[in-house]
Amino acid sequence: MDKIAIYAGSFDPVTNGHLDVIKRASKLFGNLIVAVGDNPRKKAFFSTKERIDMIKACTKSIPNAKAEPFSGLLVDFARKKKALVLVRGLRELSDFETEFQQAIINRELAPEIETVLIITDAKFFYLNSTIVKELACLKAKISGFVPAVVEKALKKKFSKK
Repeated sequence: MDKIAIYAGSFDPVTNGHLDVIKRASKLFGNLIVAVGDNPRKKAFFSTKERIDMIKACTKSIPNAKAEPFSGLLVDFARKKKALVLVRGLRELSDFETEFQQAIINRELAPEIETVLIITDAKFFYLNSTIVKELACLKAKISGFVPAVVEKALKKKFSKK
């Protein structure tokens, strides 16, 4: 049986750093669900559907990865999908504290589900979706930070504002 893993986030938008984690996780697990969170406490720049469509476009060459929406507790979603692993990406040291705390909480809620931390490539340590959106808003070059489909979507969104 192939293990199912879930890599969850807001992916608002998906960056090359996220894709690095997706590609590497897809080599470790039989099936990888990229779970696009719908968090009512966060105001998303892109709709859930737009974020899923971008991830699907960026991962079409990764046959064992698929994007799906989720809301609520991640461990509940993992149980529903019969996933045994939660994948989390680490960029910098400060990410570790947050991810460690979340992993401990998830273990308390669902001891049968493990958390695996994947350290992103060093060239993406500084990269996050907030920075990408800010750069795109200021019309900076972002082609090295996001896939072409995301760059196009950001340019389109900011041209309307």
